[in-house]
Amino acid sequence: MSPKFSGRTVRRAVAAAATAALLVPLAACGSGDDGDSDGGGEKDVSLTVLAASSLTDVFAVAEKAYEKEHPGTRITVSAAGSQELAAQVKQGAPADVLVTADTRTMDGLKGETGEPTVIARNRLVIATREGNPEGIKGLKDLGSSGLKVVLADDTVPVGRYSKQVLDRQGIAVQPVSKEANVRSVLSKVELGEADAGIVYRTDAAGAPGKVDAVEIPDAQNAVASYPAATLKNSEHSDEAAAFVKWLSTPEAQKMLRDAGFQKP
Repeated sequence: MSPKFSGRTVRRAVAAAATAALLVPLAACGSGDDGDSDGGGEKDVSLTVLAASSLTDVFAVAEKAYEKEHPGTRITVSAAGSQELAAQVKQGAPADVLVTADTRTMDGLKGETGEPTVIARNRLVIATREGNPEGIKGLKDLGSSGLKVVLADDTVPVGRYSKQVLDRQGIAVQPVSKEANVRSVLSKVELGEADAGIVYRTDAAGAPGKVDAVEIPDAQNAVASYPAATLKNSEHSDEAAAFVKWLSTPEAQKMLRDAGFQKP
């Protein structure tokens, strides 16, 4: 025999069921699916940093230090040639911060960035195979016939700097290839596919036991500047600005010095 319920009991059951139905989505909203880091209302923030290839190693260290100092902020570094990064920005790629290896590229993006700040400088060296078997002593040797030299493409900052220093000395070089970024130049030398290449001092220093570096005198060298700026299409403008500002702090500057970069 089925139990009988009063009208009041039925109304109470219906009301309870309706209330429970309302509470389910509310509970789901508070379950952490929206990115809350600790349930206290503060959300995790992920910043994408577009960085010049020569910053690859030092930014791998910097991102860990920044995340430790700023819990809840995650840094993702996307490294490539500065001209590639500029193309990504112009195409509207989602990112928050841009750091290039020259001011020219950054200046070409004035409508896309905040006010840039130079965070470091760099110089060029000649990278040779380990032990410098060809006995390269300076820029003039790069014009020797039979020497396999690789350079970065002229559209890349390090490629423009290389052309600048070679032209200034009146040295004609016929490279076996022109690469899309400085890391590709270094790789060609490391693998023995080229006898020498012009790279940043920091890149050669980051490959001990793989390449040797032949210094280029300051009077013949070029100085590369690294400006950093927020991107105007960033969805986390405050956090992006905080990261750019942090790059000029003593802690970040020490990391850059330790990696071989010069003071801005």
